Amino acid sequence: MRIVVIGAGYVGLNCGAAFAYLGHEVGIVEKDPARVALLRSGGVPIHEPGLAELLAMPQVAARMTYTTDLAEVLPGARVALIAVGTPPGKHGQADTGWVEAAAEDVARDLAVGAQLVIVVKSTVPVGTNHRVQAAVARVLASRGVTCDVSFASNPEFLREGKALLDMFYPDRILVGSESSHALETARELYQEVLTQSFAPPPICPRPIGFALPAMLTTSTASAEMTKYASNAFLATKISFINEIAGLCERVGADVSQVADGMGLDARIGRGFLQAGLGWGGSCFPKDTQALIAMGADHEYTMPLLEASTAVNRRQRAQVVQKLQRALKGLRGREVGLLGLAFKAGTDDVRQAPAADLVQMLLECGAFVRAHDPVAADAFRRDYPSLDVTLTPDAEAAARGADALVVCTDWPEYVALDWRAVAAAMRGSVVVDGRNCLPTGVVRAAGLDLIRIGK
Repeated sequence: MRIVVIGAGYVGLNCGAAFAYLGHEVGIVEKDPARVALLRSGGVPIHEPGLAELLAMPQVAARMTYTTDLAEVLPGARVALIAVGTPPGKHGQADTGWVEAAAEDVARDLAVGAQLVIVVKSTVPVGTNHRVQAAVARVLASRGVTCDVSFASNPEFLREGKALLDMFYPDRILVGSESSHALETARELYQEVLTQSFAPPPICPRPIGFALPAMLTTSTASAEMTKYASNAFLATKISFINEIAGLCERVGADVSQVADGMGLDARIGRGFLQAGLGWGGSCFPKDTQALIAMGADHEYTMPLLEASTAVNRRQRAQVVQKLQRALKGLRGREVGLLGLAFKAGTDDVRQAPAADLVQMLLECGAFVRAHDPVAADAFRRDYPSLDVTLTPDAEAAARGADALVVCTDWPEYVALDWRAVAAAMRGSVVVDGRNCLPTGVVRAAGLDLIRIGK
């Protein structure tokens, strides 16, 4: 079918590319003309493994249209996917203004008698789909136009760094709607994914033993809430193991062994039990705050989520405290950071642990140098006020440093020549903020390795 994707961000581009590979005609609508020009020239504005290669495939490129003009691609479309941002407001609540504006744009450009399913993929508070429906009805009424428009909520569950894997081989597809037509159209849109009847793209092979995903249909309110509840649970799981890690350090236990023992319980699972600097990125911080704010709107407190957020903030501070103890003070010290992205596999630096660490280190009087293989430009753009020296390679970040902190578990940091790193450093302290380094190799290089929860 012909579909329109509004928003050429992380969700919109990965969804659009996957749908085009599956055979759909995809019109990507983006208000930023520079981003549209980049995409038309074959560039990709975000770092996501496999995305550039997928977009460059001839059959995909032939089905993709990039434009700033919605009216150019809307005629004949059966589905309009809204995949724009919902930034946090003053009190943490999600701002749905861009979502509603996108729906109004669709209503203004719909032809008389058009049939369309408007699907909200953005993460939105419960009730937003009702606001979207009201906005569309209001615009159509002002035009005196009658159209057959139905609505659905289809939250995305894409992991940065593994977005295409999650698009082609999801755990489940969740669609919330009170319209049978919208549900049937969504099932048709995802048919190849549900049946796995497509040939896997070379850059994203089908996992061995992959079982067919379920399509879960709910009310719009339940779909909206499920997205928030899922992210909040995963964030809380990380905060839980980080809280246990702090106690492990004090009683002589190893948090990785504890997490392995917990994870073998089928009721718990090993995923998201990796102790470290805590969570960041564009989803967990924003969505936990939005859920807390949603509760406040209904005079309902969320103490578990508030505690999860507090534990996450504490993780950064504890790393600074480890450095303070190891270096007998940070004022005037040189500290190198390895990794700026909030996780490996992406250039996303929003709410990244490294940004908090830089701020705290600067406040303690330290000098900071940092390296990241893909996120340095994004960090400079998003945090222009932070006085940090960005280096061309990891060794340059280590040169003359009194201490190093691993903030992102990039594979290249694990594989560093740690003897060369030790020779370049002035001091010998290495804080492994992701518990990812080869302990024996680092210590054999003569470095004092400090880990989390061990």
